[in-house]
Amino acid sequence: MKQGTYTKDPPRTVLAGGAGLVGQTLVDRMLASGPAEIIVIDKDVGGLRELRQRHPGVTTITADLSMPGDWTDYFDGATAAVTLQAQISSRYRADFERNNLTSTRRVLAALQKHRVPYTVHVSSSVVCSVAEDPYAQTKREQEQMFLDSGLPGVTLRPTLLFGRHDRHHLGWLARFMRYSPVFPIPGDGRYLRQPLFAQDFCAVIEHCLEQRAELDCINLTGLEPIAYIDLIRNLRRITQARSLLLPIPIPLFGALLQTYGTLTRRPPFTRNQLQALIAGDHFEVIDWPGRFGIEPTPLHQALEQTFGKTRHTGD
Repeated sequence: MKQGTYTKDPPRTVLAGGAGLVGQTLVDRMLASGPAEIIVIDKDVGGLRELRQRHPGVTTITADLSMPGDWTDYFDGATAAVTLQAQISSRYRADFERNNLTSTRRVLAALQKHRVPYTVHVSSSVVCSVAEDPYAQTKREQEQMFLDSGLPGVTLRPTLLFGRHDRHHLGWLARFMRYSPVFPIPGDGRYLRQPLFAQDFCAVIEHCLEQRAELDCINLTGLEPIAYIDLIRNLRRITQARSLLLPIPIPLFGALLQTYGTLTRRPPFTRNQLQALIAGDHFEVIDWPGRFGIEPTPLHQALEQTFGKTRHTGD
């Protein structure tokens, strides 16, 4: 180890920004694997409440990681950390700057101060995208911050994640589809998606935490590429929704998003995300199941577990 010491029993892991999809899934898996001390720091009050209800033994800290505070003291004595904080969607560049960059500077400073011996930094495949929106730009800078920090650990770049704790992305689309008679599709919908099941991604994180491999950047791409329109059709079938899939010309779709965005501070889908959807990215696929000793979940099975009537609660 380059820094600090690691005692095997019990591990104490801090999840920075851990109240979202990945953090919730990771906590489920880690506690199912054996005794662990887990500290989750996030400003998402609802997500932290959900965690406490399922796992009362988990320490949850309500704090804005972009602001100074005593939340940094919780890294003292940690055997590992997972950095998950991210701003994915917003109309305001300042939100990306604050939640992707300022928060990361403060988290990295806490990791260095308390000599945390191992960190899994969760980046994104968007750093390899052709997109040049605030999310892609700040995620690239965030990743470089971690690489330049000298902290021992690994950087993981997942593609589009989905799972049963997903309140955004496919989770939001599935809920919208259940209640709306019409589901708009930008253009012909033939845009490549490479979705990755959060359970599989968290299995990789667990492997890294257990093995303490110090690696640079690992691309974790969904193994079954699918057109956006076909992904939506699968969601409609699994949720038994009756929405009419309505193709809308892309310029009109973008204008509608722009108009809707003026009515809410936190739109679920922005014009920048539309441009990222149609950009034509095709992310590198490596044999990550072989590399990390994981049996990947087939896409149809993962979608059924996540969105079907009998939802998977396990692992």
